[in-house]
Amino acid sequence: MKSITWFLLIFISLLHLMIPVHTQASKDSSVNKKIQEALNSRSHHLAPSLPEPKKLSCMSVSASGRWASCPAGMAVTGCACGYGCGSWDVQNGITCHCQCAGMDWTAARCCQLV
Repeated sequence: MKSITWFLLIFISLLHLMIPVHTQASKDSSVNKKIQEALNSRSHHLAPSLPEPKKLSCMSVSASGRWASCPAGMAVTGCACGYGCGSWDVQNGITCHCQCAGMDWTAARCCQLV
């Protein structure tokens, strides 16, 4: 009787090992595949109505003194000041203002979507 019980336990264990198991990686890859398929089919249907993607166009503007302003249609994304001054602010979204006294130059990084 004991040998039959042991045989059944071993047989059931071996059967269990033969059953395919879905690992987390295979689940993740199948979910990713489904998401990609859904996005592809959706973008295929929506493509004619989507606007062209915009690009970011940037330039640097330097000026002597404490102020540097961006051209019309552009906005300040960063400033730099001479003499190692790290204290600056952006005014009206278009002008860099260095706050240290006796500034020799100020630079503004200006960008716009085109």
